[in-house]
Amino acid sequence: MSTLRVGWIGTGVMGAPMVGHLMDAGHPAVVFNRTKAKAEPLISRGAKWADSPAEVARHSDIIFAIVGFPEDVRETFLGADGIVPALKPGQICVDMTTSPPSLADEVAQAAAKKKAVFLDAPVSGGQVGAQSAKLTIFVGGDKTAFDKALPLFQKMGKTITHMGHAGAGQHTKMVNQILIAGQMLSLSEALSYAKNCGIQPLTAVEAVSGGAAASWSLANLAPRMLKEDFAAGFYVDHFVKDLGIALAEARRMKVPLPMVAQAEQFYVALQAQGNGRLGTQAIIKVYEAMRG
Repeated sequence: MSTLRVGWIGTGVMGAPMVGHLMDAGHPAVVFNRTKAKAEPLISRGAKWADSPAEVARHSDIIFAIVGFPEDVRETFLGADGIVPALKPGQICVDMTTSPPSLADEVAQAAAKKKAVFLDAPVSGGQVGAQSAKLTIFVGGDKTAFDKALPLFQKMGKTITHMGHAGAGQHTKMVNQILIAGQMLSLSEALSYAKNCGIQPLTAVEAVSGGAAASWSLANLAPRMLKEDFAAGFYVDHFVKDLGIALAEARRMKVPLPMVAQAEQFYVALQAQGNGRLGTQAIIKVYEAMRG
């Protein structure tokens, strides 16, 4: 497996450490990023540069991509210089971006026409999870291809689950994001209350962390919110994109998601304040602005 040539498109805060783990495991890597400077640290470690996603595909055994938005996924995989037009029979390509399940199905069908396989494999865990190789990965698509790719997923993540058909990984990521949306609103409201009722907010966080209110967000994000540390592990802009996907899918299925709709509006308000490149924990700034 260590001689398998890995292609990687998207070397940002998530992609760079993820492909770095594969390189550490001995895999030769070919990389592409719209801004070459972001790939330079990987190139200095031995990764080969390609001038397009298509060129990455032509020089790789398996191709991964983690880019920003659905339009980026479409261009990366289906564009004239994209991955799919360059695929060879039997190749596997993997999208680790969070994007619409319908787009995953479309790319899977296009890859199948080339006798190749597409997997949708969005991740949860943010920059910290990417750096520590402890991501949670939800995978949709052909089970045989999943089994072949699993040793590579295991170099990047701690919990990897095959969810079923093409698009199932993306649907599972929507379940994840719906849960996080609720947690971030409740966390902001709890901290706002704690900051204004005469108790020590951080002590309160530590006290409730041992009970039923315990969560990853409470343990990891609440202290940062209280310190006004809003550096991004996951961008507000990307979370707004994800919530929009969840709402669009829910609308198609006629599934009401009122809490997600409210969360989306709160995060859009955060964007309107010029905070789209902050981390999702910056949502507390909206509550502070409402209080004045």
